[in-house]
Amino acid sequence: MQLLLGFLLATIIAYAAYRARSLNKSGAIAATFTGTIIFGVGGWAWAILLLTFFITSSGLSRAFKKQKKNLDEKFSKGHERDAGQVFGNGGVATFFAALSYFSPDSILPWVGFAAALAAVNADTWATELGVLNPHPPRMITNPAKVVEKGTSGGVSLYGTLASLAGAGLIGVLAAILMPVDLQVTSYRLQAAGSSFSILHSAFIITLAGLAGSLFDSLLGATVQAMYFCPKDNKETEKHPLHTCGAETVHIRGWKWLENDWVNFACGAFGAVVAVAFFI
Repeated sequence: MQLLLGFLLATIIAYAAYRARSLNKSGAIAATFTGTIIFGVGGWAWAILLLTFFITSSGLSRAFKKQKKNLDEKFSKGHERDAGQVFGNGGVATFFAALSYFSPDSILPWVGFAAALAAVNADTWATELGVLNPHPPRMITNPAKVVEKGTSGGVSLYGTLASLAGAGLIGVLAAILMPVDLQVTSYRLQAAGSSFSILHSAFIITLAGLAGSLFDSLLGATVQAMYFCPKDNKETEKHPLHTCGAETVHIRGWKWLENDWVNFACGAFGAVVAVAFFI
């Protein structure tokens, strides 16, 4: 019954997001699948964390359009998320939600789920709010190198603070909304001498989310597939054609490692960091 209710809720939300043009058709189908697992297996607390990520990230993607008007040429996809983007951002979280079915008494699925969402939320906030930084970003692998806004691997003060805020929002909510049965587990851990606490959980999830976002930037600066538009003389993620219609040329990175896989790695890294603290 809970899985059926999860499917109905996920379908309604995915359809509303499709109508709002936050998702395209493939994205709506993928969101229905991930939402069904997270809502149906996890429950309402898990659903709230997922919706917090989706609503805030979708809202920020539409905000500050004036500052972002020249950045679409940098990114491989637009603001209507497709299936690849949905699974890239939510695939790891969905895995941990499913894992909770087989380990209902373990706190690790909840921590991994929350940290994965904290990481992709941090990365999204950094991308969407980093453009407000008054100065151009610098490459994470070479702070002396100034790059254009929107360049993969570029970091800035505003972007890093936004990343911390995005991770912190999920971290605090995860601590507040931790299912009651897992709170009992946490108190037992404390009684046994573990350093675990609700506050500790929020801190670790926030830290893991920030780490995942920085890992995303590191991949973007090193091994993510990047291309060059000879007509506009600009680096871009777009391939095979740039916004101007010119064919782009591969200049660095692994061709298979596109942005969706980098986002997946971001969530996975955040989850691994957080879970490692409780093993």
